[in-house]
Amino acid sequence: MTDLYDRNRKLQYEWYGEPLGDRFRRLLDELGYTQVQLAGVLGLSAPMLSQLMSGQRAKISNPAVLTRLLELEATASQPGWSNLSPAERERRLEEIRGSQRTTLTVDHAVQTPAAPAVSSDPVAAIQSVLRDVASASEIEGAADLLADQYPDLAEALRVLGAGRTQDARAYYAKITGHH
Repeated sequence: MTDLYDRNRKLQYEWYGEPLGDRFRRLLDELGYTQVQLAGVLGLSAPMLSQLMSGQRAKISNPAVLTRLLELEATASQPGWSNLSPAERERRLEEIRGSQRTTLTVDHAVQTPAAPAVSSDPVAAIQSVLRDVASASEIEGAADLLADQYPDLAEALRVLGAGRTQDARAYYAKITGHH
């Protein structure tokens, strides 16, 4: 069984930049939510969330759930999130919970009050776009092809497209000077 879990976590790393358990645990900490509450916002059953976290399952098969995850990560990582009133935080989470947009239909350039665009977090938006068009291994392959002539671009692809979100945030801050 452990081989299946390891395989699934490796696939999650390839598809999502890090194991989903790491992403979900970070959200649980940031939101102070239980797994049942987080599952409710994402539109998953609690058992499915648990299976994704443990590596029993590898993939988020519903594009709307993936989009809600990206929106939730972007919202919870915004400066000042922890200073919002509990009512305002819940209102924003309710907007995400009700969002029907998907990574296939979301227009990252347009923001609507009902569904905050992922672009409110530039790192999440960049990762979302790159991961919508290519897998982590494809992004790594493209970076390998570019590395000799365009090393900075290759590094950006690796870190932003195939790397862990926390590493992508640090890289983005270094490059843009935004902390």
